[in-house]
Amino acid sequence: MRLSVAPDAGASAPAERATRRVALGVSYLGGAYKGWQSQPGGGTVQDTLEAALQAFTTQPVSVLCSGRTDAGVHGINQVVHLDTELHREPFSWVRGTNTFLPPDIAVQWAQEVPAHFHARNSARGRRYAYIVLQAPVRPALEAGRVGWVFRPLDQAAMEAAAQHLLGVHDFSSFRSSQCQSPTPVKELREIRITRGPVPHLPITPESPDAGWRPVHPQGTVSARGPSAALQGQGVYWRFDFEGQAFLHHMIRNIMGCLIMVGTGVQPPAWVRAVRDARNREIAAPTFSPDGLYFLGPRYDTELGLPNVTPALAWLPV
Repeated sequence: MRLSVAPDAGASAPAERATRRVALGVSYLGGAYKGWQSQPGGGTVQDTLEAALQAFTTQPVSVLCSGRTDAGVHGINQVVHLDTELHREPFSWVRGTNTFLPPDIAVQWAQEVPAHFHARNSARGRRYAYIVLQAPVRPALEAGRVGWVFRPLDQAAMEAAAQHLLGVHDFSSFRSSQCQSPTPVKELREIRITRGPVPHLPITPESPDAGWRPVHPQGTVSARGPSAALQGQGVYWRFDFEGQAFLHHMIRNIMGCLIMVGTGVQPPAWVRAVRDARNREIAAPTFSPDGLYFLGPRYDTELGLPNVTPALAWLPV
């Protein structure tokens, strides 16, 4: 007689591995890339990050970001999320992925998040900063990382102009023709303009640099023309923007208008006229992407996601 063991009625098939949602904070210099969003020919930040994640996990990985950036725009704390069945400690996601990334892209942090979290849709706001170097000569060491003006900027005039943009408005005058947003109406919550000196070496009589002379010593520059920008000292300007969401090229088009006001080409009230016209053709040219940084999104505090990375302290001003 053959004996057989009846299957245990309480036994069950092996449970499927739970899918986890992981958020990553990513910093990058955008100069070498065709923007954030994946393209058929590659060459974007998203393509590069997904390739690194695939190399680390040995599985295809797709990510969704908190805000797309244009070619040449940089990211300080771009947040993405991905779904995976793998279990890795946060430091493993960071170090493992960075092993396969080029030097100008790096994952700064990783954290498992609830399944309902969405990098873009869960954001309560987004923050950007634009850095401008005001100097008589174009930047070299900061090339690709700052915007540049050679004429002095009037802070009070720019702040007065910025007031016309705060609140909920139709920003069609500041919208790219390639913008895919379903509506041009956005809420701009804050524009903050600050300035600070260009860093310089402290020179004392005992210093080996005591014989160093500035290119444009104080009192030797003309009161008019490009050199007037450095009468006394050069400056970095920082323009901080916060809003719920932004249109394609919106900040760069606003920057173009603020610079025109700051250099005296247009009065502050002109910005209100541009806003009300809802016509891109009457606004200033789109400013360079070089000095624009996506500082990152804002989320509900209970998520506990970092909103600061070391690179944030690197920005001037």
